[in-house]
Amino acid sequence: MGASAAPLELDLGETCVPLEVRVHPRARRIGLRIDPADGHLVLTLPHERLLDDGLAFARRQRGWIARQHAAVPERVPFADGAELPYLGELHRVRHAPLRRGVVWREAGEIHVAGDAAFLARRLNDWLRGEARRLLAERAQAFAARIDRRVTRLTVRDTRSRWGSCSEHGALSFCWRLVLAPEPVLAYVAAHEVAHLKHLHHGPAFWDLVAELCPDHKGQRRWLRRHGQALHRYG
Repeated sequence: MGASAAPLELDLGETCVPLEVRVHPRARRIGLRIDPADGHLVLTLPHERLLDDGLAFARRQRGWIARQHAAVPERVPFADGAELPYLGELHRVRHAPLRRGVVWREAGEIHVAGDAAFLARRLNDWLRGEARRLLAERAQAFAARIDRRVTRLTVRDTRSRWGSCSEHGALSFCWRLVLAPEPVLAYVAAHEVAHLKHLHHGPAFWDLVAELCPDHKGQRRWLRRHGQALHRYG
């Protein structure tokens, strides 16, 4: 089976939900979740020999799955006229066919120049660039406050975590943080910078997070309540 299996479906009665099977040897138990991007099921197994047990477990959870699947927000593609948040504020996407190769933000709108066929890619690249710029600014400022150095900073489209920090000082963030309110983005930057000093989640770590971001509990609550919805854009 390897890391994943061929696409499967789980019959919910009135509809069938795509089901992806992943095998992770570090997993301690069978896990089941809804992918927030498109609503498909992800079944995680500690070993491929547990596939039958995993499928049986998923079938027993059909009521929960149906409720969770119905609650997945509708996808918002990157297209002319779409609405998407930038630092928590809704903006309307506007195609500007007579301009060349630029994206800019103005008066509650994000304008994307060039051929319509490339609008989604250009908007995605611009948002990633904005995320990297904003996160780098805040991470560098936080790192200076604790006399630490960020060796590298990258942005990716991660699903399971908003940020990470390596033991060598490299930070990585989910680019979708640029869609969240600015205090939330700043909190995640502070959280990962705090790991430059404390590579754990013990009391000393959380004391440092509170020093860098006094309202970190409020931002964490926002992410728990609204973070998954950011994956529906694009």
